[in-house]
Amino acid sequence: MRKIVIGIVIAMLCAGCQAKRDLFADADMTPVTVRIVRFDSAFLGVDTAHPAEGVARLYKQYPDFTPYFVNELLGLENADSLVAVLPAFLGDTTLHIRRMIQDEQALFTDLSDLQCELNEAFTRLHYLFPEWTLPEIYLYVSGFVSPVYFPSDDIIGIGADMYLGADYPTYAQLVYDYQKPTMSREWMAGDALSAYLFRNLPFNGRQNRLLDQMIYHGKIMYLLDQIMPNQQDGQIIGYTEEQWTWCVDHERAIWQRIMDNRDLFQTDGMVLTSYMNDGPFTSEVSQDSPGRLGTWVGWRIVERYMNNNPEVSMQSLLDNDDAQQILENSHYRP
Repeated sequence: MRKIVIGIVIAMLCAGCQAKRDLFADADMTPVTVRIVRFDSAFLGVDTAHPAEGVARLYKQYPDFTPYFVNELLGLENADSLVAVLPAFLGDTTLHIRRMIQDEQALFTDLSDLQCELNEAFTRLHYLFPEWTLPEIYLYVSGFVSPVYFPSDDIIGIGADMYLGADYPTYAQLVYDYQKPTMSREWMAGDALSAYLFRNLPFNGRQNRLLDQMIYHGKIMYLLDQIMPNQQDGQIIGYTEEQWTWCVDHERAIWQRIMDNRDLFQTDGMVLTSYMNDGPFTSEVSQDSPGRLGTWVGWRIVERYMNNNPEVSMQSLLDNDDAQQILENSHYRP
């Protein structure tokens, strides 16, 4: 009898603790290779004593990226504008650009880890969405302007100067403390792929309630987790290990707070921003929490939904615009 009781207790404790569903377990996938273009090295290698020749070379060698880079990232009108400011930019001492150039080039000499992560993820994406264009990845530096940049459907830009390490001295002048932990090279692939998925899979909710936004963002996190199986859960969403642990430990309290506040069906922009936007914490829940708890809870709901409904494919999940139905059929009860 004692053994039976123990077995029942263990079963109750393990209820809902299902292993992750692997959508690619039996998939016959054709490997793809994503091209990484070292625009950063070409740009930083321009001879400032002869900038006109160097800028002309950039436009000739990288015609698909350079105009966007100059106009949109640097905010310059044309090639002549770049020629005029390039010597001062590369020699800037206020943001220690010269030092950054040396550090960035040394840190990103070998990109084999990034290449492997991108190849695996896009192999899986190509299997699911063969009609999607396989993009090229352009590394760039822009003076700490943007970590990820999409000039077109077939180009993803990654700002390497935004991934020099959480303790990189210049970041103290530029970003908030809560942003620094994810500004290291191990976050590059996940950030780029997350942005790529949000671009290719726009919001399709029936309404713009908190629930609809949670489920939408949860779908993206679920797919990202599937195409990057070697990433830690925290890295998928952009949480440190401590932040992820806090969420797991307080999951029931988080959900209870959402229910008590009757926020699930809120459409107020400030409430949605609190739950869904990045920040030092989620103000609707707790100042001890990480930001974007709406995304985290949405991911948990979607994962539970997919585990409890094995007949549902990834495409069916993405096509389903009924957030209420997904919540109900997930049997989410933290």
